Amino acid sequence: MRGESQFVDDVLPPAEMLYAAVYASPVMHGKILAIHTEHTSAMEGIVAVLTARDIPGENQIGPIISDEELLAGGVVRYVGQPVAVVVGTNPGIARKGVGRITLDVEELPAIIDPKEAFQKGWIIGSPRTIALGDVDTAWQECDLVVEGLCEIGGQEHVYLETQRSRAIPLEGKFLKLYSSTQNPSGVQRHVAGVLGIPIHNVEVEVKRLGGGFGGKEDQATPWACMAALAAWHTKKPVELALRRADDFKMTGKRHPYTSDFKIGVTRDGKILAYEVKHYQNSGATADLSPAVLERTLLHSANSYYIPNVRAFGVCCRTNLPPNTACRGFGAPQAMFVLECALAKAAEKLSMPREEIQRRNLLKENDRFPYGQQAMHCHAQTTWDRATERYGLPAAISRVDAYNKSHFGTKKGIALMPVCFGISFTTTFLNQASALVHVYTDGSVSISTGGVEMGQGLNTNITTIAARALGISHNRIKIESTNTTRTANMSASSASATTVLNGNAVLIAIGQILDRLKSVVTGEPGISDREKVTLVDETVIYDGRKTEWTWEQLIQTAYTKRIDLSAHGFYATPGIYFDKAQEKGSPFAYHVFGTAIIEVTLDCLLGTYNIDAVRIVHDLGRPLNNLIDRGQVEGGLVQGLGLMTIEDLQYNKKGQLLSRDLATYKAPDVYFSPDDIEVEFLEGGEEALGPYGNKAVGEPPLMYGIGVFFAIRHAMRAFRPGREFAFISPLTPERVLLQLYPDF
Repeated sequence: MRGESQFVDDVLPPAEMLYAAVYASPVMHGKILAIHTEHTSAMEGIVAVLTARDIPGENQIGPIISDEELLAGGVVRYVGQPVAVVVGTNPGIARKGVGRITLDVEELPAIIDPKEAFQKGWIIGSPRTIALGDVDTAWQECDLVVEGLCEIGGQEHVYLETQRSRAIPLEGKFLKLYSSTQNPSGVQRHVAGVLGIPIHNVEVEVKRLGGGFGGKEDQATPWACMAALAAWHTKKPVELALRRADDFKMTGKRHPYTSDFKIGVTRDGKILAYEVKHYQNSGATADLSPAVLERTLLHSANSYYIPNVRAFGVCCRTNLPPNTACRGFGAPQAMFVLECALAKAAEKLSMPREEIQRRNLLKENDRFPYGQQAMHCHAQTTWDRATERYGLPAAISRVDAYNKSHFGTKKGIALMPVCFGISFTTTFLNQASALVHVYTDGSVSISTGGVEMGQGLNTNITTIAARALGISHNRIKIESTNTTRTANMSASSASATTVLNGNAVLIAIGQILDRLKSVVTGEPGISDREKVTLVDETVIYDGRKTEWTWEQLIQTAYTKRIDLSAHGFYATPGIYFDKAQEKGSPFAYHVFGTAIIEVTLDCLLGTYNIDAVRIVHDLGRPLNNLIDRGQVEGGLVQGLGLMTIEDLQYNKKGQLLSRDLATYKAPDVYFSPDDIEVEFLEGGEEALGPYGNKAVGEPPLMYGIGVFFAIRHAMRAFRPGREFAFISPLTPERVLLQLYPDF
């Protein structure tokens, strides 16, 4: 028996399976005059060529706003937009068929820059503003007011398994899809809409993903819909899998932002007022951009209490692929801008940046700009623990001493506090279901709406169930995620997957345990059901071990016709948000943490080394220490990449230049810090996660923001008094050009 994980491509292909490839727009923006497919259709091995005219239902897959066509009909809006699907007997012939399609296009004006889009009225939805206090009055009370511009680039998801789906026609007008998606119900719903059939006619199966990071929350949907469309027309199984270069070109990334900031402080570094205007580069269609922007606005103040805040944001429509969810979902963009504002204020005050950070940390019951109070606030606790445990004063002295004695290289140090809200900010998405079966031999089957994508969900659910039932992990099987077993599921995202699905499992198990207790209550020596528990596969009564084993209990329950199956449903309590007032309590709780980052910069080459990252992370009560540590370290490295080397470059024609792993630099083992220390701040009394655990998927990415300011610290040690731009990623090229602007 081999312990291999199965992904979409590992599912044995059915007989006569066909393969699809996608013809994409070669231009940024234009009116389609004609699509020439005749040369492709005449090729041997080509089974079908499908365009928008061949869609039997709705040519619309927009998840929030109906502005996204599955296949471009009249107008193309970005390079890489799907126009036609070619179906062939093998992948090679399908791709060759794509190469013979030509498109007649009347080119139209195109925009890449979000501010230019805003000025021309190219926006998605309406601008939004979240505010607290009276910003306009507060400026008068400030000793120092500084303004600036901040830019943060996008980020490719770099999941190992590219976008792919397999569609299999079933008896009648039914389809089964194997899809690499974080959102099986979303795929199910949109496939049904495209084909014009009821949702129950579509079954979506997901065993696991080879990575997602938000890139498969919504953007797995079009490829599943295209595979389904091809299977619908050919009546044969069809697989659609993107090659890496096509995935780069045709899918959206983390949203780039251009932001204007203004911050007012007192002489001793107290923040009195902060204003920010975010211009989100949304790409050509809405996708999840309005939701990402909302999250940006909600995280505008990060870990700090600022009494007067005004955060404005707008989704700007450009002629790039629709940008989408990415780990952190708008929060890194918000936190980066604020840290830039703090850095500029600190430089003007000749004050250490970390001193301003420390003086403005959130305290218990402080209010966020959106109205929610900070409860169980660990901002100060994690800061104090990090600075104490990792010896911040000594580290700063060591960096200063090094910089005084070295000319060509300089060291830098920076702190990055994080406050990250946990929940979907759209309230109705905070729900989950679970189905639990106990079989007569005592083995257990569990189905949830959560998708395993490398975050350890299946291990966590197994741990939760084993603990609740008092049985061995080996008795529990986590089923694949399937829309016929769990309906109307929310996407596996927002760092809420374990919280939602784990609690749903506990509710289902609670029902079964309640029935099992009735089986033994009344037996000799057992009179009070409330004193019955299960530990180590044995019934415990009032703290004493009984003769009842788990297997005996299940067998007896079965013979007594006791239901050994249960459906659990969980909805996160106490959360709400009024978008009309831009106020509410959108988060179930917050995760806090603090990181200290040290770097060494080669001032002649512009290259740098990340020497160490030391973190104190607010974890609650861990379910699996190893998984949680892996999530912290993995999120951190992804955040470091976002701020330093991951540079998306488009030319003026909207073509992605960094379109493969040779030209787009993602973090690898040589880039990652050799010295990463993580201490967990435990204590989950306030957490809503099963057994008090807290989310750990997204918050650690934000620690990586600190590397930008550590490098900047080193740059200022080399060029004291010089102003440097707040543009991320801070690649070695950008470092060098800023150190030597005259060259």
